[in-house]
This record gives sequence, structure tokens and C-alpha cells, in this order.
Amino acid sequence: MTFATDGSAPNGPDRPGPGHHAAARDHCLAPSRSSGASSTYAGQYGRLFPDLEPLDCDEDLIYALGRAGGILDARTSVHVVGDTAHGAAGWPLFGQFIAHDITADRSPLGKRADPALIRNFRTPRANLECLYDAGSGTPFLYDRDDPARFLYGSNDIGAPDDLPRNSQGIALVGDPRNDVHLFISQLHLAFLRAHNGLVARLREDGVADDSVFDEARRAITWHYQWIILHDFLPRVVGADLMRDLLADGPRFYRPPAEPFIPFEFADAAYRYGHAQIRDAYVVRAGAEAVPIFPDLLGFRPVPAARVVDWSYIFDLPGRPALQHAKLIDGRLVHSLIDLPVPVVGHVERSEYHSLAVRDLQRGQALGLPSGEAVARAIGVEPLAAAETALAALGWEAETPLWYYVLKEAEMRSQGERLGPVGGRIVGEVLLGVIDGDPESYRVVDRSWRPSLPHSGAAFGLGDLLAFADSVRAREAGRS
Repeated sequence: MTFATDGSAPNGPDRPGPGHHAAARDHCLAPSRSSGASSTYAGQYGRLFPDLEPLDCDEDLIYALGRAGGILDARTSVHVVGDTAHGAAGWPLFGQFIAHDITADRSPLGKRADPALIRNFRTPRANLECLYDAGSGTPFLYDRDDPARFLYGSNDIGAPDDLPRNSQGIALVGDPRNDVHLFISQLHLAFLRAHNGLVARLREDGVADDSVFDEARRAITWHYQWIILHDFLPRVVGADLMRDLLADGPRFYRPPAEPFIPFEFADAAYRYGHAQIRDAYVVRAGAEAVPIFPDLLGFRPVPAARVVDWSYIFDLPGRPALQHAKLIDGRLVHSLIDLPVPVVGHVERSEYHSLAVRDLQRGQALGLPSGEAVARAIGVEPLAAAETALAALGWEAETPLWYYVLKEAEMRSQGERLGPVGGRIVGEVLLGVIDGDPESYRVVDRSWRPSLPHSGAAFGLGDLLAFADSVRAREAGRS
């Protein structure tokens, strides 16, 4: 089935005329949602390629590859060309937001894990569970006097530009990981604002108070799903592959009933974004460029001087982003190779401070296949040994899937997007979990189009962030 990808259906008028009855702008034809999944939900992980043999790597070589000073450390590795991508700096951060919404693996690092015992403590649906958590079962997220609305927190000048926090500065959110660094925290806040803005719009259009929360939740979730499929994924996997997937569906990700999250996605291909993190960010006018860790570490209140101006991170309507992501290649910036203790905790080996080591070790522990094996399985030519650049380490095995995905993007797509293996895994799984959700817009009403205003032919994340900013301005005008 062919599905239009341009999102060009025009929006209706913002307000109905006198005496004119019109449907609420953000009303969605969908069955009522439940109050949300419990935060103790135990979903399933599984295999995308169950018949492929696991790659067994030498543990010492994994440490050598990913530790500080190794070839994955951008500070010490040689790179003769620039490493700045064309895409905005915020896209890997939005990718992390999606990851927190659909996956939560609490299993510790280990030499070998039993995949059958690993549970996903998120529903495998793109349903903003990280915002809503258990709904009415988590009343501390909502305004006691108006429970259809989320609460905000106040910063050091009394402005509502932070997440709500307890007396020790810990964020009160549906997923504590959404406070791990400044950008994810502020992005979470933007989605809270967008929900509250939809509540206001629905009330203006006459939706009853006993329905307005569910309607707003449904509307913001469908906008979010639209952004994933029509703004995020075309940038990450390529417009051609995404067009084919929307038309023909996945070839390999075909869960029998309830969607699951493949290990090849969660613990390899979707960790491509680690390679796109910049060495330093400017968060707003007048701020200095600083690394994301430790300078923009979360788990603490956000002062006014650190409130993010999204035009520095994303393309907003009429305003191209002022910073761009790093290319996807076989290197991580040093701040991710030397993660601080508040992120990783006190660990038994110094190498565990390296996100690269952690990514490689998870693939080893879960018995993931090599990148070359997956390439052969999907029918594409694998990278040559010279392209993976592992021989200098004495590496004789094939390539760990996570590292392969990074090098494939570098060698096949100039680092601007994922290559055939990484793109196929990421595109199929994210489309599949949306199509496997009986409450998604693609299942309930495939003709639905975003109702929020957009500046160009298609609605995108920049439009949602601009809407959230407009909600803040309107709320400030009423205070």
C-alpha cells in the first residue's frame, strides 16, 4: 500500500466562525486509551535474525577498541576530513528521546547474558509512555487543580522553564532517564508544553473536560508518530528506503502478534546516535560552547542561563539550526569515552566509563551476529576488512554489529545517514512498532494528518517545538 509522505494536506481554519459547528482541531478518531502502562511493564526483546550465529570477540580487544586512546576515541584517532554533518545537532538527541519511550533494559553489563531473561520495562510502542507513565496512577506529574495539564517546574528566576523537581532537585517525570542531560530534559519539557497547548486548543473547540486529557494525549502521540516516520527516519535511513518501507512494509521485522524490540536494534543499530554527539554545544545566545558531559549533565535544576534555545539545536520554521550533528563514523567524542560517575556509577574497570566499550560489550554479552553476517542476510555487499579498519588491532574476527553500523554509514553514506544494514534495521523496527500499535494513527486512521500549524509543506519536529514555544508565550501572557 502506498502512503503519502509529504504531509501536505492543508490545515483547517484555526477557529470556527460564529454559529459554525466544526470538529475540534486536534480530535482523533480512536478508541479510548487506558490510563497507560505500568512502569513495571515487562515486555519482550527478541532476535531480528535468529538464525545468524553470534560473533565471539576477544574481550581484551573490545577494551582496546573502545577505551580512552583507542581508535573509537575521537580525541586520539586520526581523521583527515571535517566531521560535521549537514543535519541539525538535535536529531541524535531526539533519537534518544524515542529510545527512552520504547526501551528500558535494566540488565547489568556482563560477559554473557541470557537474552530470554531480559525484559523491556517499556511498552514497545511509540506512545510517549515516557511522558505519561501510568497516567492517573502518577498524579505527581499533573496539575492538582487541572489534572488534564502537566506540571512544570520553575528555575532560579521563577520562570517555568524546567521540569518539576522534588526538594533535592530530582525531576518528577515518567522516565528518570529523561533528565540525564540538559537536552533530553528540555525536550521532555517541550512535549509537556505541547500537550498542555493541545488541552487549551481542545477546550476552545468545545471538547468536554472529561475527554480533553485523552484527546490531547492521543493528538500529541499521533503528531509524534508522524514526526518519527516523516521527519526523523528519512534523515536517518534515507528518503528512498523510508518511501519503500511505507509503501511495502518491513521485510525482516514481522513480529507474530505483539511487537517486540530486537536486540540488533536496541543494542547495536539504534546506538548509531552515540557517534553523532558533538564535542561541544552552545545552548543559547551568550553561552559558551561546552561538552554534553560533564557540563550539561542532568539530575539537577536547570538555571535560566541554560534554558535551551531550540534554534541552536534544530531547524525551526524559517530558522536553520545554528549547530549541526557530528557525522556518523567510527569515532565518539571524548566526553562519551570518559563518562562521569553520576552517569555510569562506580565501576570495577576504568573502561566502563567508555560508552563505546559499553556498546561493544552489550553486543558481545547478547551474542549479536557480526555486521557482515547481517549484510549477507539482507542481500547487500559487506564492508571489506580495510573499510572496518580493525586489522591494526590484531582483530581477526568479523566486525561487531554496532561498530559495523557506524563504519558502514561512514563508508557508504559519507556519514550523513545510516547505510544499508543500519538503515534497514532502524527503519523497519520503528515503522513496525508504530504499525503494531492498535492505537497508532497508521492503524486507526491512515488518512490522518497533523493538525498543528506548520510552516512548510510537511509538519516536522521544528513545528512542534515552535508550537511549544508559542504555548509558553501565551501562558506567560496570562500569568
